[in-house]
Amino acid sequence: MTDSLLTALCPDLRTALIRVGYDAETLVEALGPDVHAALSRSEPVPVRRAARAAGDLGTLVRLLLLGDVLPERDVAAALAPVRVDAAVAAGLLTRDGDQVRAALDLRPLDAGAGTRWILSDLDDSMRRRTLTEDHVLGVGHASLSLLRATPTEPVGTVLDLGTGCGVQAVHAAGYAGRVTATDVNARALWLAQATAALNELDIELLEGSWFEPVAGRRFDQVVANPPFVVGPARIEHTYRDSGLALDGASELVIGQAPELLAPGGTAAMLAAWVHVDGEDWRRRVSSWLPAHGVDAWIVQRDVADPALYVGTWLRDAGLDPRDPAAQEQAARWLDAFEAAEVAGVGFGFVYLRAIDGPTELLAEDLTHGFDDPLGTEVAGYFARSAWLRAVAADENLAWASRFAPSPATALERVYLPGEFGWTEQVARLHRGDGPRWQHEVDESTVALVAGMRPDGLPLYELIELLALADGAEQVTPEFADRALGVVAGLVRHGLVRPV
Repeated sequence: MTDSLLTALCPDLRTALIRVGYDAETLVEALGPDVHAALSRSEPVPVRRAARAAGDLGTLVRLLLLGDVLPERDVAAALAPVRVDAAVAAGLLTRDGDQVRAALDLRPLDAGAGTRWILSDLDDSMRRRTLTEDHVLGVGHASLSLLRATPTEPVGTVLDLGTGCGVQAVHAAGYAGRVTATDVNARALWLAQATAALNELDIELLEGSWFEPVAGRRFDQVVANPPFVVGPARIEHTYRDSGLALDGASELVIGQAPELLAPGGTAAMLAAWVHVDGEDWRRRVSSWLPAHGVDAWIVQRDVADPALYVGTWLRDAGLDPRDPAAQEQAARWLDAFEAAEVAGVGFGFVYLRAIDGPTELLAEDLTHGFDDPLGTEVAGYFARSAWLRAVAADENLAWASRFAPSPATALERVYLPGEFGWTEQVARLHRGDGPRWQHEVDESTVALVAGMRPDGLPLYELIELLALADGAEQVTPEFADRALGVVAGLVRHGLVRPV
């Protein structure tokens, strides 16, 4: 990438943003939490009213977040030492008569490492716009969800595949020694370059399609928010459309990402997949993985009805589903779904870990609500998975181990009124943190987990006591296998842990 006028403007622009307090924390303080929340609801009036009393910071809020047209003298004062003429030449501002308005979106973001500033194209959140094919999306719901779902343990190298305006790459710079970002959209790389400069970050930016710019290289972590929108094979907006039919983009990324991982490397990606009548979505996604070298954890967070899915993405592109042209597009989209027997579209996260052995897969629904970000769970999940692989190779490891319930694990019993009073319907072990997994358990499992403690008996001795309590003279292979299977499931989801 070569320097641009926008990149050259960034040192002075950074100075201005710091001077007026255009950061995530100060913005909330100046507007108040209720008014700040109106920003995400696309309600400019309360924000504009609060901004008028916020001095230069309020001017930048109106200019950059609301898209207001403002007097040049006010903008010049708020952006000093940036000259308005230089900002117009760089593409940050544009003139509107004797006034100026923003030509780009510039907003502060705190993803856990302090404020970062993100430059992107203007969206239609505050003013109606029709997005161009090379539109560069800013900080949206998908990018924010991936930020929260990405593990941030320190690593050497990270690849951000399809970086867009650079949100994931900027986030990765907080935990990686070196960040590489790619995109097929030259405008996206122009904005990502400026975003990196604005945050004083050194990010390698490469132009090209999919994995071509980094062919033959390996990374400790791969992060991807690819153009995963499921639909006909077309490209109307590069940030969402891959040109591949249906879930072809997700298939390509999930199938080829393992080749980019260094030994022990991890991938964290957003993806979507179709639900076809008569086909298990888990089998569909698992077929995209190589037969060797991957531990995969695939989390489905939502499933959308085809009509709802199409309407959502039409609105995302700034289209009104009531307009005739939008209706024609929706009809073509739904025709493609009908021809492929698509009953729904699943969406979620895909985590891959490079291992030396046959591919393993857990694909599961996590459609219930939970607050803890998945990113902090990933390292623990893969560590538990590695322990279970060692147990599969040598069961004595499990039998000789002591276990303890995780601190957040609780036993829940559900009772309903019956003929003779309360009747228990189900017992569950429920993990109260992370993804909040629940396992229905029988009384034998309840007793087994109750006997687990760091200074207690090894697992096999607990199994022996359990068998004796059930009237057996000894532990049969079948009883041991069932018990080990139950414990393995509890370990995988972090409900109990070896100590």
